Amino acid sequence: GDSSSDADVSSVMGFSGFGKKARTFDLEAMFEQTRRTAIERSQRVLVRVNIPFFFMPVLKRNRLVPSSCVCVNRKQDSDVIGPPLPPALGAQTDEDEEDDDDDDVVGPPLPPGYKHSTADDDDDDDDDMTDEEDDNPVKKIPDTHEITLQHGSKSVSALALDPSGARLVTGGYDYDVKFWDFAGMDAALHAFRSLQPCECHQIRSLQYSVTGDVILVVAGNSQAKVLDRDGFQVLECIKGDQYIVDMANTKGHTAMLNDGCWHPKIKEEFLTCSNDGTVRTWDLNSEKKHKSVFKPRSQQGKRVIPTCCTYSRDGKLIAAGCQDGTIQIWDRNLSVHTKFHCRQAHAAGSDTTCLTFSYDGVTLASRGGDDTLKTWDIRNFRKPLAAVTGLSSFFPMTDCCFSPDDKLLLTGTSVKKDEGNGKLLFFERESLQKVYEIEVADASVVRCLWHPKLNQIMVGTGNGQAKVYYDPVKSQRGAMLCVVKSKRKEKHAETLTQDYIITPHALPMFREARQRSTRKQLEKDRLDPVRSHKPEPPVSGPGRGGRVAAHGGTLSSFIVKNIALDKTDDSNPREAILRHAKEAAENPYWVAPAYKQTQPEPLFAEEEEEEVDEDQPEWKKRKI
Repeated sequence: GDSSSDADVSSVMGFSGFGKKARTFDLEAMFEQTRRTAIERSQRVLVRVNIPFFFMPVLKRNRLVPSSCVCVNRKQDSDVIGPPLPPALGAQTDEDEEDDDDDDVVGPPLPPGYKHSTADDDDDDDDDMTDEEDDNPVKKIPDTHEITLQHGSKSVSALALDPSGARLVTGGYDYDVKFWDFAGMDAALHAFRSLQPCECHQIRSLQYSVTGDVILVVAGNSQAKVLDRDGFQVLECIKGDQYIVDMANTKGHTAMLNDGCWHPKIKEEFLTCSNDGTVRTWDLNSEKKHKSVFKPRSQQGKRVIPTCCTYSRDGKLIAAGCQDGTIQIWDRNLSVHTKFHCRQAHAAGSDTTCLTFSYDGVTLASRGGDDTLKTWDIRNFRKPLAAVTGLSSFFPMTDCCFSPDDKLLLTGTSVKKDEGNGKLLFFERESLQKVYEIEVADASVVRCLWHPKLNQIMVGTGNGQAKVYYDPVKSQRGAMLCVVKSKRKEKHAETLTQDYIITPHALPMFREARQRSTRKQLEKDRLDPVRSHKPEPPVSGPGRGGRVAAHGGTLSSFIVKNIALDKTDDSNPREAILRHAKEAAENPYWVAPAYKQTQPEPLFAEEEEEEVDEDQPEWKKRKI
């Protein structure tokens, strides 16, 4: 008896069958049950306030029928409340209800002339197919369209998107950090700001805080920096004393930084790791000293260098990958002993380039410098859940990340120059079977980021490009905001117009006429040969056309410039002098007029032969 009543209730509520069609519901039965409950409640309310029930319109068989009286049908065990029906329709309804009693079918009767078909089953099959497509994570990869942001000529080693997905920040080996605003960019795809926050140090890592108002910049120096959204410095971590042996007793890092990240819950706390063998947490409000220190140790108790670090999704655990191939995880509040420790996670001597937790916080993915990708269950940290080999990695910051639905894991591969294309590979999370790949460029794929809100994938490459992959159907905002804007036309002719100076108190005779239209003024200036004359470019090289390349303000440089302006050909100096001999003889000007009275005929000295005295010593003889 109880089992049959439970089956009736299950059939009424729509979950009588489990298995293949567990997601289908008997909506007609649910509507019928709701209708009956509503009628009973309305009747109780009207009786309570003493209103005749036959004034209320009654919902009968999904139709609203104006009520003239109340009809009670005694043929069934339960009383049915409703208006009287027309005779023909009433007879048909009685037959239908008898059939309903025989078949125990809950819900309103089918319309006359309706025959059962397999259309409903087909619809259920279509729903199942749609559900299967929704469950297929490969269908959710947004790779139909892409845009390329040109960061520079060197590798893009850091990528960061703010939580809302409005701004992208890229950093590279060229020391530059560039800001890209998707809402403010047009199709030209230019960064709105570029700066070098750490001077001549390569950018290792960038990340927005959980609120998106500040950016953590980790470079090749020992001091991490925090910038605001516009690139202005908010904090610079203090540098430690490199002569202190115990790194816990100094206030900051003393060697090059390797990685850093923000706390996922506390917006003022961030984490850094360094070549000094420590992992340190910092508070944004206290720049004079670190917050806590974690010191990874080898099996012999010696210091090892952490190459990457991260928080768990709830912020309670801190994980670090070390150069000896170990992965060490601490409780955030207990900095002495590790909570989880895997000694041979990756090959010893290789840099573990990335650690990241899944969104459910159970799985940890590690990208090793030994060309592997592994997943770990932190509850059973002895051996990996799955592993993939042969994923070449040439960069110390090659990373991996989980898809927003937590079903895929993606990472990039590195290639040598002119030896193929770098790829973005997608793996199924549980078994690490490769399910998809994207050939990005003829350079290595260094960074990858899949933003959960935008559903867009950002990729940093080894040739200075940052690529954004998106799907107009599955993605939102982000790159779709800027690709629809046309490029702004540069107006070169605007430089020809003179600035209009407003002088409200000038006399009318000195007041300039106000320009009515810029276009008309441009046309007038174009006709003026003086205003539309293009200035000559500066001379490059030794100089040509009478122009000296570089001259100062001295007299000698002025004379040199004037000599260069003389374009006469003086290739033969003797001929140039004898050219004036006849004119000098006929019309003397310099020497001959001075001796015209005293010596009209020029007299020249005769050559005398000198007597050579053989008796003179050698040092007195004239040297020929």
